[in-house]
Amino acid sequence: MAEANESKAQNALDKLTELTGAYWLSRCVHVVADLGVADALGDEPQTVEQLATAVKADPHNLKRVLRLLVANGIFSMVGGRYAHNEQSQRLRSDHPHSMRPMVRFMGLPIQWAAIGELEYAVRTGRPSNEKIAPDGLFAYLAQHPEEARIFNEAMTSKAHEDILGVPRAYDFSRFSTIADIGGGRGHLLRAVLDVAPRASGILFDLPPVIEAAKGTASNRIRLQSGDFFKDSLPMCDAYLLMSVIHDWSDQQAIEVLGAIRRAAPQHAKVLVIETVLPDEPKPHLSLLGDIAMMAMTTGQERTEREFADLFSASGLTLERKIDTSTEYSILEAAVAA
Repeated sequence: MAEANESKAQNALDKLTELTGAYWLSRCVHVVADLGVADALGDEPQTVEQLATAVKADPHNLKRVLRLLVANGIFSMVGGRYAHNEQSQRLRSDHPHSMRPMVRFMGLPIQWAAIGELEYAVRTGRPSNEKIAPDGLFAYLAQHPEEARIFNEAMTSKAHEDILGVPRAYDFSRFSTIADIGGGRGHLLRAVLDVAPRASGILFDLPPVIEAAKGTASNRIRLQSGDFFKDSLPMCDAYLLMSVIHDWSDQQAIEVLGAIRRAAPQHAKVLVIETVLPDEPKPHLSLLGDIAMMAMTTGQERTEREFADLFSASGLTLERKIDTSTEYSILEAAVAA
């Protein structure tokens, strides 16, 4: 009995120790992604000296970082040389599902600074990011073009990953016109139109975003710039909002959904695509995302019940939640009678 209690106590200590220093490991992943180590490694095993020369790093300290990553399943050792494995391959820029842009974004100074100020958010209810960037993340990025470039690359790569399950999980073929609200460069809209060949699409986002997405326009996709807090939205059969609502407070989210409700015909569907908080605490992407929202925005991740309340306050009715093959779910809402 005493041995069992001692083992439980040691396990508890080990778990707390691991969690307390977990940011050391994540920071090493960021640094390796910034340096481009996975790109330099290529297809053949290399020594740390070869890698250090290629990425202009100190070989001794690079070895220490790689040793920790290998111990945690990122990169492998083959005869004293470093080699790729499935995890490290995703850090290559040329991987079809590269995570390098997202890893670099997670390691930006503003991200670390905001997480470092997380106690401010917990005490005040305000995003900790406002201590670093009082005008908000997007104003900050407008003033820091290199970080903005990394952010845009990250959102593009994330979109490729996140949208995979959406067209497979929902029947879009019944719609004639589909609007992607806050749709960025149109990755989701294009994927949806691929499975709805008779439909046309409207990509709606802020003017600078639409300018950057002008290559997306086609005979099936019309671009419309505007601000969903101020400008009228198009009339369509279906509205997509992916990873949009979680950026905003409840009141702001109701304003966005209310703007859609005013534009939508009675038969329209509103499809909010987000990670949904589980009702009971268990490992889920949304729990980590919720802390990121606390640090960086006025928004939050939400439970299905909380989404239903937002819809109700906006003149919409949640009809069903559809799980996809990813961590994202589709919350289908209809115009309230």
